[in-house]
Amino acid sequence: MKQLIALAALVAAGAVQAQTTPVGLWRSVDDKTNEPKAEIRIVETADGLLGRIEKTVKPPANPVCVECKDDRKDKPIVGLEIIRGAKKVQDRDVWESGKILDPENGREYALRLTPMDGGKKLDVRGSIGPFGRTQTWVRVQ
Repeated sequence: MKQLIALAALVAAGAVQAQTTPVGLWRSVDDKTNEPKAEIRIVETADGLLGRIEKTVKPPANPVCVECKDDRKDKPIVGLEIIRGAKKVQDRDVWESGKILDPENGREYALRLTPMDGGKKLDVRGSIGPFGRTQTWVRVQ
């Protein structure tokens, strides 16, 4: 019986730990209007985290990334990779060294992802040098 309880505790601890990563489905919330914008799925790859827009809340003004300057130029917004290459900082629940794309202006920013509130929220910081902005995304699943 003690072994069964110990096993259940380990499984539960693993589930909690799994939620403190950025991996999962997130609803982005506009930092200016506080309105939901899109759902982004973040997955782990050999090159770091990758995030794609799965759906938009409102149809975008342009259904493709007109302003993008790389391989994403003129690609559909839905399905677009907006997060590339973020890696976990050793001994911290922070992911950095990646890039995040703003499909509205085609610019890429240095990225920092920080799970908050037990993994229910994600602080997403995009910056160029000392200047940047942070959005708080909410976990969908």
